[in-house]
Amino acid sequence: MVLSIKQGACILATGSAVPDSVINNAQLSQIVETSDEWIETRTGIKERRVLAGLNQSVIDLAVLASKKALERISMHPQEIDLIILATSSPNDLFGSASQVQAQINAINAVAFDLTAACSGFVLGLITATQFVQNGAYRTVLIIGADVLSKWTDWSDRSTCILFGDAAGAVILQSCPYIDNSILGFHLNTNGNYCNQLSIKYKENNFSHPSSKIVQGSFQFISMNGKEVYKFAVSQVPLSILKCLDQLQISIDDIDWLLLHQANQRILKAVADKLSIQMKKVISNLAKYGNTSAASIPLALDEAVLEKKIKRDDIIVISGFGAGLTWGTIILKWKC
Repeated sequence: MVLSIKQGACILATGSAVPDSVINNAQLSQIVETSDEWIETRTGIKERRVLAGLNQSVIDLAVLASKKALERISMHPQEIDLIILATSSPNDLFGSASQVQAQINAINAVAFDLTAACSGFVLGLITATQFVQNGAYRTVLIIGADVLSKWTDWSDRSTCILFGDAAGAVILQSCPYIDNSILGFHLNTNGNYCNQLSIKYKENNFSHPSSKIVQGSFQFISMNGKEVYKFAVSQVPLSILKCLDQLQISIDDIDWLLLHQANQRILKAVADKLSIQMKKVISNLAKYGNTSAASIPLALDEAVLEKKIKRDDIIVISGFGAGLTWGTIILKWKC
């Protein structure tokens, strides 16, 4: 979608946080039947971070990433009008964004959770952009954070090798149209394939036989890796091309391609389909694995800190995952 707007929206700052605890492939081979070579060859992942210890949750990572973003621009948290927390692993099913709001002392901000798994940050940033560009809010904190280690079956080799925990945050603020960063977007959902990647709720007992009330619990992550791979490498390039075409931007104009960090083979396949050189692909998958909604803002923050991204660079961001959902944002970097 091409945005027809008078008010611009610009990313002012980024921040990220990862747990201290590292599990490398050699350590995983002591938990399940696998090897460092097997994992790296098939995924590109060498290690991942996991939230260890008691009384730690996605909130801790989200708060730390948010504080780092605020500190980068010396912004007081009371300047934030809205907080969007993209997560599929909240520590409270009623929502976790309000806890972030309280802990960073953003007392003037409305806060809510957004659940779209690995596409969550993309949908969160687009949602925030609508609020900013229509004048409803001036400053929005968007966080992508997940701790899927808590929802991983560590005896399942097909999934436990993939996921890690992290959080990433960006601060979006209204600006003159000439400085607008969010050029356009394209979103899709196909719920017919929802079972290919899910954390299902399973009914398993009656709380009281006479009342016929059925209760249950959520299961571990379930994924059909082959189908998710086929979906990503077929649909993500189409989404990107459609978005570029609407904006009349060519492939050659792209400075950086930032995809959800799911699997190195997916990153390469998408880049190859678009005829984009791998030197333009931002990737930190080897260090962190698939961190779901955190993967894009985490990689973006690292690229910014490493000074890879320059003013006026064109960045193509694309998220994809459970739902199945996928989406693309075209950015022009203005920081």
